[in-house]
Amino acid sequence: MASVASISCSSTSLSRLSIFSRLTSSTRPLFLSPSSLPFFSSTKTTTSWFKASNRFRLLSMASSEPKESPANNPGLHTARDEATNGYFMQQTMFRIKDPKVSLDFYSRVLGMSLLKRLDFPEMKFSLYFLGYEDTASAPADPVDRTVWTFGKPATIELTHNWGTESDPDFKGYHNGNSEPRGFGHIGITVDDVYKACERFERLGVEFAKKPDSGKMKGLAFIKDPDDYWIEIFDLKTIGKIGSST
Repeated sequence: MASVASISCSSTSLSRLSIFSRLTSSTRPLFLSPSSLPFFSSTKTTTSWFKASNRFRLLSMASSEPKESPANNPGLHTARDEATNGYFMQQTMFRIKDPKVSLDFYSRVLGMSLLKRLDFPEMKFSLYFLGYEDTASAPADPVDRTVWTFGKPATIELTHNWGTESDPDFKGYHNGNSEPRGFGHIGITVDDVYKACERFERLGVEFAKKPDSGKMKGLAFIKDPDDYWIEIFDLKTIGKIGSST
């Protein structure tokens, strides 16, 4: 016949097993503390066990959700404010030294079109908006063309402060990739990253990273005339890279 002590021990073990089962399999979060269970003593070991168990529960909850879910991204809001309806990403601005050099790079090397140019003589600067749009559909009227341009997504705005192209003391702009680091790069999707980079090499484009260098294979970084970085990738390659994360 089993002793009272062994029965008590078995009962305690079953209770602990039951609690752990609820902790790891319940569809609702369950967070425990040593003081809530009388059969545990309030020791440092026991407290550590509960902390680890609760941490495991939190990680289990997060890992069961997509990486893009609010559970995995504190601060993320998925219910879009109606006031933001119609918002879209329209432009990224780079300050440039010489528009002749930059326009050649973005049109000849990257295949962009000049959508609109705006000059501000009183403030002595010009803006050049480039993108992958068919300018044959652009309005002839200058005002209408400005509106048309600002209605296109993902454009590049090149800002030229007059005189920098011929100023011997002008040292250029910070590209964000040296200390203190900040802005990183823009990205261009191409049909084939390797073929694109072979062409860039023939054209004398400077590379920050070639497709097969570094740990991330199949994507590259080139530099524009002002040393800004541009990531180059294709959809097939970027999918493989993303699948490993």
